Amino acid sequence: MTLEITLAFLGFMIVGIMMSYISNGLLLRFSQSLGIRNKNDVTIRWANESKPSLGGIGFFIAFFFGMIAYSVIFNTENLFQNRPFVGLLTAGTISFIMGLADDAYNTKPFMKLLIQILCGVILVLTHNLIEITSIHWINVVLTIIWVVGIMNSLNMLDNMDGITGTISLFILISCLVSNIVLFGWNTDIWALTMLIQIGALIGFLFYNIHPSKVFMGDAGSQFIGLFVAFFSIHELWNIGNNIRLNPLTGGAITLIAFTPAITDTLTVVINRLRKGKSPMIGGKDHTTHHLVYAGLNDRQVWIVFLGIGFMAMLVTILSVIFAKSGNPWIAFFLTSYFFAVFFVLYRNTLIHKKQIP
Repeated sequence: MTLEITLAFLGFMIVGIMMSYISNGLLLRFSQSLGIRNKNDVTIRWANESKPSLGGIGFFIAFFFGMIAYSVIFNTENLFQNRPFVGLLTAGTISFIMGLADDAYNTKPFMKLLIQILCGVILVLTHNLIEITSIHWINVVLTIIWVVGIMNSLNMLDNMDGITGTISLFILISCLVSNIVLFGWNTDIWALTMLIQIGALIGFLFYNIHPSKVFMGDAGSQFIGLFVAFFSIHELWNIGNNIRLNPLTGGAITLIAFTPAITDTLTVVINRLRKGKSPMIGGKDHTTHHLVYAGLNDRQVWIVFLGIGFMAMLVTILSVIFAKSGNPWIAFFLTSYFFAVFFVLYRNTLIHKKQIP
């Protein structure tokens, strides 16, 4: 790795940290109401007090600044002629605006779903597509479902201090390392965009780890959900196409990387359907909540998910390295990590339930 690449990597990550940390600090100082739609919303939120939802603003500022900085420093490429990046920019902006509107006005769930689908369609139209079959329409449908699913999954997981920010951080690091393993150390737009957002997540976590001062909000969870969905397609799902392997290898690797998020969403959906309830309505029945019912405090739950996410990142990176070296079957074997985590956390939801007085 050359000195230029080292400085670019460190510079973009440090700038992301600083922009997120400073912007959240300033916004927290001057705004105490954004995202607080109802002072009694603690009946749905896990926290026992309402706090402003500002995290997404810092994420978007870092993303936008990173785009400008890249264009100025590496002016050999016109980003507006880069169709996949235009797709990320357009869908990311829409998801952020939609989330910001929801934080401020509590938009209708159906409207949110339509906009999430629109984000998926935009990615498809700009050639950001999961490619695991030779049948185009199946790939299109799978891509849209994946984008909508991850945007909702990370939104649902954002139910306790530090959880979604930490999990998203590990997923993006997995995507970044996959990019490096596949294409080497480089200063392309993808690597540097991931780096500045990794920095933004670190800056946000200074305020969001228990006891938090600020929530991520829908502006944050929707934007970061779209962001990690995009890069998981770009760096994980389509790894088989990049190194001429079975396309299903990418699906296995992606499942490992998203272990905490998919485990929580799948658990909630199964348990609510078993009770005849809608999976789309908020509640205190997530895997995180059941760990509290089992006797852990909020910080300990974060540490548990920190460990699960960190291990998922390591197993994902190991799978990518083996796939690159010609052993893609190991990724399928390593999905056992996902199933082990799912079994333990799901079983805990059956054993430790909320005690109703």
